[in-house]
Amino acid sequence: MTTDDRIRVVLVDDQQLFREGVAIMIDAQPDMQVVGRAGDGREAIAVIAETRPDVVLMDIRMPILDGVAATRELFTPAALAGRDKPLRVIVLTTFNLDLSAATAIRFGASGFLLKDSTPEFLAASVRAVHSGASVIAPAALGDLFGAVDADVQVTAPPAEFNLLSGRELTIFHPAARGLSNAEIATELFVSAHTVKSHISSILAKLGLRDRVQLVVFAHEHGLLDQRGG
Repeated sequence: MTTDDRIRVVLVDDQQLFREGVAIMIDAQPDMQVVGRAGDGREAIAVIAETRPDVVLMDIRMPILDGVAATRELFTPAALAGRDKPLRVIVLTTFNLDLSAATAIRFGASGFLLKDSTPEFLAASVRAVHSGASVIAPAALGDLFGAVDADVQVTAPPAEFNLLSGRELTIFHPAARGLSNAEIATELFVSAHTVKSHISSILAKLGLRDRVQLVVFAHEHGLLDQRGG
């Protein structure tokens, strides 16, 4: 594997010792390299613009600009329009049910990791988000949002939601509850391939990146208790 093929990672944490420890672990992976470090969210924005990483490991709680606000800036329409390749963010937290982590995911992060995760799990998570997956199961995300949804303003779904067909709505709702393709197939008596095809269509119509963003969408727009026809 050449240097150009390796996953480019930026580390953002206000504790230098933690940053350096993670950097050693990342650089030890044959398919990864650390291309930048930052000690707060504001510095991270500049470092990310300069180094153009594939994956950012972003601490939640930092001075000057925290990880939630930094993640929000990274996924504004202007930031997305100026980027020639996808950027994935994994937020790092010390708490399992963390309102801040849920908020960062709403803004575009691909999931979160506990800061005491094993090096092996962290490396696997970097690879997963780089490939377009998430690092939190949709069902677990539903539990996380269920713990914090009282603080979230529910808004009406956008017009794109009306573009979903009746069959897509039928599949949207169990997917929003965090069911896997196999579980949805069993519940609706259809094939897993059919479910996968409809999920892809749903994501495209709603402009969503992945299943995690579908769960976020459902929570934000109060769609969890409805059922498609």
